[in-house]
Formats: sequence, structure tokens, C-alpha cells
Amino acid sequence: MSNETEGKGIGFFERYLTVWVALCIIVGVAIGQWLPFIPETLSRFEYAQVSIPVAILIWLMIYPMMLKIDFSSIVGALKMPKGLIVTCTTNWLIKPFTMFLFAWLFFKIIFGGLIPEDLATDYIAGAVLLGAAPCTAMVFVWSHLTKGNPSYTLVQVAVNDLILLIAFAPIVMILLGVSNVLVPYDTLILSVVLFIVIPLVGGYLSRTYVIKNRGKEYFDNVFIKKFDNVTIIGLLLTLIILFSFQGDVILNNPIHIVLIAIPLIIQTFVIFAIAYGWAKAWKLPHEIASPAGMIGASNFFELAVAVAIALFGLQSGAALVTVVGVLVEVPLMLALVRISNNTRHWFPESKLAK
Repeated sequence: MSNETEGKGIGFFERYLTVWVALCIIVGVAIGQWLPFIPETLSRFEYAQVSIPVAILIWLMIYPMMLKIDFSSIVGALKMPKGLIVTCTTNWLIKPFTMFLFAWLFFKIIFGGLIPEDLATDYIAGAVLLGAAPCTAMVFVWSHLTKGNPSYTLVQVAVNDLILLIAFAPIVMILLGVSNVLVPYDTLILSVVLFIVIPLVGGYLSRTYVIKNRGKEYFDNVFIKKFDNVTIIGLLLTLIILFSFQGDVILNNPIHIVLIAIPLIIQTFVIFAIAYGWAKAWKLPHEIASPAGMIGASNFFELAVAVAIALFGLQSGAALVTVVGVLVEVPLMLALVRISNNTRHWFPESKLAK
């Protein structure tokens, strides 16, 4: 895809970003209220807390980016460790603790008169679960929308997933003071297979087949362009489905939804600023800096929701916070996509081949 074409596509999307997101929220909530059989039917297709319809849409969003991965360039990505250092340090030595800090400050102190003590403790627990689970799937979408390097993004996500397997439970146990955190490995494994392995294999096979039969020029200038709008359409449909699932939560808890959202929003921008600013200070190219910031700013909400339900119950305050994390994530991350694209000129040209 040429930079000119891609830039125009993203520019159009950004220009009407608020409109698309608002419409999706309204349509999703309306479907949940007036056509409840739709989310009820879709919710039956779920395994290990992962919605299969949403997983398919995420697959459609990720597939165009996977097409761009030239496996020979992954070796080059591994030779540039600074981006991985930024990502891993931000995600595992900073993010969980700032999330705990913001949650405690707002739920216990600032909103202390509005939220009962026990419920505030539950809300903190839910926030910590979000903070200890950096994004696995959607970061490929945010990277795609900011022209991130697909090979390096894959390496960043893969390394974070490996750390997640080891570090998630200990961090949660330390911050929450609980000893019975059972990591739902079925959710982790299914997510990795659905959101990384399948689209990666599909992208590799498609890329190899098309280049072999039609040539590299056709692949770059014709084939990939066919998927220009797939990511955007998939993203909007995902929004509608997510909000159709959570319509009752929004309408029944409007004040608490807002109170919970405030520290989550602040945390998101702070973590992005830390990783993005660090990458700028290290003079990393934008195509590495942007995904580095996006991974920490977004969350692996399927994992957070699953653990919250297992530890505290479906109707708990902790589970509600993880659901609010789902609701605010996409609009927030799209705002960060816009910020990232508008600050591209802060960074040097890339030395990595795409």
C-alpha cells in the first residue's frame, strides 16, 4: 500500500472518528435494549471468556497487517532491542503499579464519599487486573492505523505474551494481597492462537501464494489495497457488538461507569506518554515507538474479565471495572492513534525494512 493512499484512508477515518464511535455506541446499546436476542445469540458462541464472533472480527482487523510481515525482517527487528526494552519495562515495571496508584487515589480518596469502602476495594482489584494484562490482539490494529512496523509489532507482542505467562499472577497477588490467583490458561492459549497464530499463518500463506503467482509488485500495489477498509469495518462492527453486550451495564450504572472510567482514562494516557516519550528520547523510529506505546496503553480485557469473575464473581465490582475497561478502550485507543499520527514528525526515519 502506498503511503499516499494509506494516509488518505486514515485521514478520512480520523476526520469523522467521533461520529463513527458515537454511532457505534448508540447502535450497540440500542440493539442490546430493543433487539436483545442478537447479543443473547452471539453470547452463546463463547469459549474460555473469549467471544468467537468478536474474535473473528479481530482476526479480520489483524489479517491485513499480517499480510505485510516479511519474515526475513523479523531477524532485523530482533537486532533493535530498544523498542522491546521500552515496551517490557513500561508494561511490567510501571503500568501495574501506576494503575493501582490511580485506582486507590480515585476510588478511596477523591471519590471516597461517593463509593462505599468495600465496593471501592473491589474496584481497585478490577483496575489492577486490567493493569497487569497488556494487550495481545488489538494492538495489531492500532499499529496498522499508525503505520507501525508489522514485524517489530509481532515481536513486541510475542515477548509480552511470554512475560505475561510468568508475571501476571505474581503481580496481581502482590498488589491485591491475594494468594489464590489462578491464571485461566485456556483463555491465554486460545487468545494467542486466535489473535496471533491463525492470522499470522493466514497472512504468510496468502503473501507467499500471491507473490509466487502474481509477483511482488502486484502484491504491494493491488492485492493489499483490497483490504484498505477491512480493518475499519471490522473495528466498527466490533464496537457495535461490544456495546450491545454491555447496554444494561451502561444504563443501570451510569454514575459509577463515569467514576470508574476516569482513573482508567488517566492511566491510559499516562502509560502511553511514558512509553511514547521514552521512545522519542531514545530516537526510535515512529513505526516502533507507536506500537510500543499502544501495547501498554491497551489491555488484554478478555483475561482481566475472566480472572475478575473467577476471583470475585460475575456481579462483583471488580468484574464491572473490567467491563468498563472494555467500553472505554476502543474510543481511547483511537484517540491515541490520532495523537500518534499527528506527532509522526517528532521521530526519525526508520532503518527497518517493512
